[in-house]
Amino acid sequence: MADTSERDLLAVEAERLLAAARDSLSDEMVTRLAGTATDAMDLIDRVNRTGLYKALPAIAELVNNGDLDRLARLARLYASAEDALTDDMVNRLADTAAEGLSLLDRLNRGGAGRMVEMLARMEASGSLKRIADTLPKLLERLELLDSLLHAIERAGAASAKAPASTGGLGGLWSLLREPESQDALRHLIEVGKSVRSATSGRGA
Repeated sequence: MADTSERDLLAVEAERLLAAARDSLSDEMVTRLAGTATDAMDLIDRVNRTGLYKALPAIAELVNNGDLDRLARLARLYASAEDALTDDMVNRLADTAAEGLSLLDRLNRGGAGRMVEMLARMEASGSLKRIADTLPKLLERLELLDSLLHAIERAGAASAKAPASTGGLGGLWSLLREPESQDALRHLIEVGKSVRSATSGRGA
């Protein structure tokens, strides 16, 4: 009997609680609660139909590791960069990217891949290092050759402006008596010796 009366009291209290809740809820609140419940059920249904619940463990792991916060910061950074870019900047970046792709295409069609392979083979055989070591010396030789050519041009111009030679042994003797002529003749003799030595060395 006591147990029955306790159940009756609980039932009465539950009815009173429901009645109080019903009295406190206005029609607008009931409508909003119903709408919220409907949205919640619709969301749960879509989650089940799309299989999104399978991603919940991965999302939980992202949250635990802090990766989700980093992704959010990256998204904010991207959004800030997107807001900072003007239309002119976007157009220039697009033009730069297009020109870069065009340059890569021209290099590829022009045989740049074969050139890279050739450079790789030269690097593997040590030829590229030898070329790099020899290049400064070659540049010095080219500068010396350029100076020599300019000297020949100046000598030709000076010879064209000089008066004609008188000829004979007297003129030759007076020319050979000049120190500059003797130095020039000595220089030519040394050049001839060096050329002959280099040529004979190669022939051997």
